[in-house]
Amino acid sequence: PGSLIDISVAVTPGTPAWPGDTPFSCRWAWEIARGDSVNVSATGGSPHVGTHADAPIHVDNAWPGIESLPLELFSGEATVVDVAGAAGALSVESLGLPPGGPAGGRLLLRTDCSIAGGTFPAAWPWIDEAVVASLVASGLRLLGVDAPSVDARDSRELGVHRALFGRGAAILENLDLRAVAPGDYHLSAWPVKYEGLDAAPVRAVLQRLDRR
Repeated sequence: PGSLIDISVAVTPGTPAWPGDTPFSCRWAWEIARGDSVNVSATGGSPHVGTHADAPIHVDNAWPGIESLPLELFSGEATVVDVAGAAGALSVESLGLPPGGPAGGRLLLRTDCSIAGGTFPAAWPWIDEAVVASLVASGLRLLGVDAPSVDARDSRELGVHRALFGRGAAILENLDLRAVAPGDYHLSAWPVKYEGLDAAPVRAVLQRLDRR
C-alpha cells in the first residue's frame, strides 16, 4: 500500500465558511502562560466549516443526525476522478468511471473549486440529481467532493443531497484533493459522533491501492 495522504482542510479562524454560516473560532480558556496548570482551548462555529460529512437531517427534519450514519460508509475503497475545468452539471460520460463503477462504491470528485486555497469558490461542477440517483442504483455508497457542496452553489432544493440521503448514501464535502492523482485508494473519513447534528468534521485520509 502507498503512504497516507491527508485530504482534510486545516481548520483555522480564517478557513472560508459558506457565506452567512458561522465561521470557526477558537480561544484559550486556560493557559499555562497565565498561571493555569494546563492549556485548554474553546472552539465554536459551524460543523460545515472545513472537511466534513453531512447528515440527512441537514435537508429534512424527519431524517437522522450524523451519529446515526453507518460507519462502514466512510471507510473502504474509493475512486478519485478529476473533473477540474468542467462547469455545470456533469454527465456519466464526463466522469469516465470504470464499467463496475467507483471502487467500493465511493466516488471522490476533484473539481479544483475548493476552499483549500483560502477563498470560497464562486461556482463548481456537480453531478445532476438524476445521474446521482442512477449511480446510487448501481452501487454508489458515498460521494465526496473538494467543493463546498455536492449541489450547485445556487441550489435551494439541494436535490443531490436528497437523492443521496434518500437512498442511504453518504456525503463528504470540502476535501483537499490538490495533491491527489486520479485512481483507486483506500478512504478513511469517520465523522465525529455529534448527537443529532446536521454535520460533523472528519479527518479524511487516502492510501493508494496497489492494483498489480
